Amino acid sequence: MTGDLVLGVDCSTTAAKAVVWDRRGRSLSMGRVTFGHSTPRPGWGEQDPVEWWRATSEAIGQACRQIDPSRLAALSITHQRETFVCLNEDGQALRPAILWLDTRAAEEAETFGTREVHEITGKPPNTATSWYKFHWLRRHEPRVLDRVYRVADVHTYLVQRLTGEWRTSYASVDPLGVLDMRSFQIHDGLVGEVGLSREQFGETCAPGEVVGALRADVAADLGLRPGLPVVAGLGDGQAAGLGVGITRPGQAYLNLGTGIVSGTFSAAYKVDRAFRVMAGGVPGSYLIETFFGGGTYNINWFVDRFSDVGRDPFGLGLSPEQVLEAAAANLPVGSEGLLALPYLTGVLTPYWDSQARGVLFGLSSRHGKAHFYRAMLEGLAMEQRLSSTGAESVTGLTADRFLVMGGGTRSQLWCQILADVLRRPVEVACEPEATCLGAAMLAASAAKLFDSVEEAVSSMSGSGRVYLPDEANASRYDRFYDVYKNIYPSLREEFAKLQDIAHDVA
Repeated sequence: MTGDLVLGVDCSTTAAKAVVWDRRGRSLSMGRVTFGHSTPRPGWGEQDPVEWWRATSEAIGQACRQIDPSRLAALSITHQRETFVCLNEDGQALRPAILWLDTRAAEEAETFGTREVHEITGKPPNTATSWYKFHWLRRHEPRVLDRVYRVADVHTYLVQRLTGEWRTSYASVDPLGVLDMRSFQIHDGLVGEVGLSREQFGETCAPGEVVGALRADVAADLGLRPGLPVVAGLGDGQAAGLGVGITRPGQAYLNLGTGIVSGTFSAAYKVDRAFRVMAGGVPGSYLIETFFGGGTYNINWFVDRFSDVGRDPFGLGLSPEQVLEAAAANLPVGSEGLLALPYLTGVLTPYWDSQARGVLFGLSSRHGKAHFYRAMLEGLAMEQRLSSTGAESVTGLTADRFLVMGGGTRSQLWCQILADVLRRPVEVACEPEATCLGAAMLAASAAKLFDSVEEAVSSMSGSGRVYLPDEANASRYDRFYDVYKNIYPSLREEFAKLQDIAHDVA
C-alpha cells in the first residue's frame, strides 16, 4: 500500500462525515452531508439506505477535493449501530431501513429476550438490539424476510457500494445482536430462529482487516485512485473508544452526544444487566458499555420547547445554550433542590425499561429556566454515575478517569459537574471527531503506517483540558445522588401503568 494519509468515514443517524487524517492524528480536510429519517408511527424510526450512500459519497468528495487524493493509503468506515436494511439480489431495499432508535419491538424483546440470548450476545433484552426487530418483521412483515437476499448494517451496505464485496467486520455486525461474542461468529441458532442464515449477513472478519478494493467506476466518481484499500471498521461507539485511546484495562471513555455512551476496555467476556458488551476495536477485545439514549437530546428538547431564549438573544452572538449555561453556573449544586430524571426516551442501562419517562422532582415556585437547565446537566451526570458504578461493581474494572468527547464537551459547566458527580477527572479529547478518527486508526494500521492498531491509537490520539473533582461540591452531590438513585425504583410500576392508560385513551 502507498500513501501517507487515511480517510475515516462516519455514517451516523443524521449525517455522513469524511475526514482525512495524517499519521499524527491531525485532520487535514472534512466533508459533511446531512440526511433525515422518518417516523411513520410513534416510536418508529426509518431511513432510505440510498441516503447513506448519497451522503457518504458526497462527503468523501468534499473532503478529498481539498487534498491530493494520491496520498491516501486506505479508508475505513464507522456507522450508526443496530440500524439495518433488508435487500434483494439487486441490492435494492425491500422496505425502509429500521433505525437503532426504533422501539417497535418492545413486545418481542419481552417475549424472546431470554438469559440464554443475553449470554450469547452480551446484550440484555432491549428494543435497540436488531434481533428483536427481526422477530417483529417475521410477525408483521414476513414477506420481507422470506424475500431477503442480504441483511446489511450500514457498514456492510457502504462496503458493498464501494467495493462490490459483501464483507463486513464482526464489530459492525455485533450490535445487531446475532453474534456469538465468545467466538465472534454469527450464531446459526439465533439467525435461524427468525428464518435467516449466516450467509445472508455477508462474510465477517476482524476490524482492521482489508475487506476490498475501491471499484474503478466508484473511484472515478469520487476522484480517488481505483484499488484503494477499504478496511473493516466498526460501530460508532466502539470507534469513539479507539479515537480517544482506549486500548487497555482501566481506561474508559464517555461520549456526550445525542445518546450518552460510556465504554470500558476489557480483555475478558462477562455479562450482566448492568451493561451491554460490544466487540472492541482491538481484535479479540470487548467494551463494557453503558448507554442511555437521552443525552444532549434532553438538553436540546428543553432549549427548543421551553427555554424561549431564541437564537442569538440580544444580538450578543451567543447561543441559547450559552446563555442558559451562564445563568445555571450561578446556581448552587443541586439546583436548589430540583432533580431531573433524564428518561425522555426511556432507559437502557441499567434498567432496560422503554416505558420509563422523564421526571422533574422537587419542583417549587422558586425554580426557573436556569434551574431546569442545570438540573438536566446534573441529572445526566448522576445517571452516568449510576451506570458506571453499577458496571464497575460487577466487572471489577474501575476507571481512574473518563476521556470524554462529543458535542457536550463544549459545556465547561457540564464537564465540571461530571467530574464532581463521578468523583474522577474528566479529560476532554483534543480531537472532536474522535469517532471518525477511530475508523482512521484502523485504516492506518491496515495500511502499515503503524505496526499495530495499538500503535496507531497511541500515535494518533491525544487529550486536552482536564476537569478535576472539587471535593466540597462532590460531597454535596453525594447527598443529592442518594435521593436521585431511588427515584426510578420508586416509580417503576407507575411508569408502566401510565403508559397503559395513555395507550388506552389514545
